[in-house]
Amino acid sequence: MEKTTALTRSTALLFAAASGCAVANVYYAQPLLNTMGQDLHIQPGDVGMIVTITQTGYALGLLLLLPLGDLFNRRRLIVTQLLLAVLALLVVAWAPIQAPFFAGIAAVGLLAVVTQTLVAYAATLAAPTERGRIVGLVTSGVVLGILLARTISGTLADLAGWRAVYVFSAALMLLTAIALFRVLPKNDPGKVVASYPQLLTSVFRLFFEERILRVRAILAMFIFAAFSVLWTSLVLPLSAPPYHFSHTVIGTFGLIGVAGALGAARAGQLADRGRGQWTTGVALSLLLLSWIPLSFTTQSISALIAGIIILDLAIQAVHVTNQSMIYQIRPESRNRLVAGYMLFYSIGSGIGSIAATTTYAHAGWTGVCILGAAISAMGLVFWAVTLPRTRSLPIAAACQPAHLKKR
Repeated sequence: MEKTTALTRSTALLFAAASGCAVANVYYAQPLLNTMGQDLHIQPGDVGMIVTITQTGYALGLLLLLPLGDLFNRRRLIVTQLLLAVLALLVVAWAPIQAPFFAGIAAVGLLAVVTQTLVAYAATLAAPTERGRIVGLVTSGVVLGILLARTISGTLADLAGWRAVYVFSAALMLLTAIALFRVLPKNDPGKVVASYPQLLTSVFRLFFEERILRVRAILAMFIFAAFSVLWTSLVLPLSAPPYHFSHTVIGTFGLIGVAGALGAARAGQLADRGRGQWTTGVALSLLLLSWIPLSFTTQSISALIAGIIILDLAIQAVHVTNQSMIYQIRPESRNRLVAGYMLFYSIGSGIGSIAATTTYAHAGWTGVCILGAAISAMGLVFWAVTLPRTRSLPIAAACQPAHLKKR
């Protein structure tokens, strides 16, 4: 039987804040791509590589680092990763040329997976009846971290240059490591007995054994590809005529997506009540519709704002629902389940980033919106095709481990 520990609201809020600070490292660069590219002599059509390399590092971290949470003491693991992230961020801030910069930014992505270790740990500490709510709360912190990252990086870049953003983040990671070291439980029972190679192999085994993990991971790939298509390329039309917005103004657009954080919390509650499939279908439909107002970005800021609100709300609702459903299976393997799920998140984000800047270079903002809508439509179709096999099941039954269903 799964053991849980009481998780106070203050501790849950700390988990949310720490997760937001850590995940922000992946997104600081998005409003700064033009400036970074000019400083490091990267061609405009290739600046999406900065985000793609970060996401590639993140994907490797999901595979190589995140499963360690099922093996080692998570308190020590989390604090160690945060301290290493401090060093990686300082390398990025110092790098005078492309080679050390790309190495540093890849390491930043690699170590940002501590975010998912925190989410999985919060789910472990929460009572089963409140798991969806706690996951929603911590994920709300993740959403706010993503959104505030753009605002903070844009403002700091205008005031002190883009390198100051990463110095600031290094200081924030150090403070976060100290706070978590003081608060996280020292005891961390229930670890698996396995070697590291066996642990990595089990990530793939779980993916093939658990259908709910496969379905939700592929949905994550679609939604975060769409998310990355918007946020990687948005800086390009907003910094060009007729707007000529500064980094600060461009970063502020991220705050519009705060509705996504609200949607994340609500989606977790719906998942607890067995409405995960319904929430997913509605959210994916909204994601597809969001590209209609987004297509008018170059003519109307109001349309852009409406599109951002709808898109962020839809994506975070699906993301929290996905996590709530997969956390119901195999409690002893939670970090590895998250690794398999988030690996597809990272693949989608990386593909979306490089595809968005390449598409913009050849087809402009209209091409970007067509790309985003096509990816969103594929996600909705995939959900509809996979729905009949789980539609009649409540969330507890739908998420039952595959090896138990066969009995």
